[in-house]
Amino acid sequence: MSHHVDVHVGKRIRHRRWLLAMTQQQLAEQVGIKFQQIQKYETGANRVSASRLWDIADSLGVPVSFFFEGLANAQGELAPVTPHGAHLPRSILPDADGAGSKDLMGDREAMDLVRTYYAIPENQRRRLFDLARVLSDAA
Repeated sequence: MSHHVDVHVGKRIRHRRWLLAMTQQQLAEQVGIKFQQIQKYETGANRVSASRLWDIADSLGVPVSFFFEGLANAQGELAPVTPHGAHLPRSILPDADGAGSKDLMGDREAMDLVRTYYAIPENQRRRLFDLARVLSDAA
């Protein structure tokens, strides 16, 4: 049985890799392992060692803390968001009563939208973001 932290870290690896449009094979080659091992990490079937997580973080261009963002501790507090991950949605978004809502990062359409959004030039992206905020306030 997989530990919930291993599953969460695996999801964060998969999400970041997917946002970068990187294949499991490409990540595996950069880290120096077989792609099957990346598959096992991403599903939480295998636990990622500290040194391997360091290598994966380096390959994906994020700090190690990125993989723990959105993870609740025993008191139900979410791990803080680092500057590198601040622009990305959290894996678990709390709703109004504090319970977790749908895992948006697991939704392929949401991930495709995020990837497409970050492909837009920054000045246009900011204006699109402002428009989306106005539209969501009007709803």
